[in-house]
Amino acid sequence: MIKTLSSIALAGLVAATITGCGGAKPEPKQEEPDFRCKQENVLAPQWTCVPMAEGAYAGVGIAQKSSAGMGFMRNVATANGRQDLAQQIQTQVKAKVEAFTRATGVGSNETVDSVATSVTKQVAKVDLSGSKAIDSWVAPSGALYLLVTVPEAAVNKEAKEAVKTSFKNDQALWQQFQSKQALEGLEKEFPTE
Repeated sequence: MIKTLSSIALAGLVAATITGCGGAKPEPKQEEPDFRCKQENVLAPQWTCVPMAEGAYAGVGIAQKSSAGMGFMRNVATANGRQDLAQQIQTQVKAKVEAFTRATGVGSNETVDSVATSVTKQVAKVDLSGSKAIDSWVAPSGALYLLVTVPEAAVNKEAKEAVKTSFKNDQALWQQFQSKQALEGLEKEFPTE
């Protein structure tokens, strides 16, 4: 009987050893995704991926390496940066003007869309002469990256002027729109049906 118990104990020990060693293999560690800014597969300044500057609208201009020299590349990158700025400003101004027209309680209507479009076009025409390159980085390929900015206050001032001018230019349509809104409000207050 002792021999039987010893055999059972030995078999149990062997089974426990085999089970313990043959358990689930630990899963290989997954690497954390790398969210750092990379250009041309090398680490780059954060602004090359997300252009930002305190108190300014910011855009990135890129110029490929050129045998015409660094001055030419700087001009090309500055022009590209200004184009990026113009597109951003146009989008942001349109969003702000639409938010403004909704906030005043007028709702959306052709006249409001007309005003937003008019303001956007006027601000997009604003000369970006106040823009300047504030930082640069040369990529391994020799491409030049420029961080180009324009003061937010200057753009906002121009946008406010454009809104005022646009509302005045479309004053007859605006008044017609406001009258229609007033009549619709009157109908809601005193329904006849």
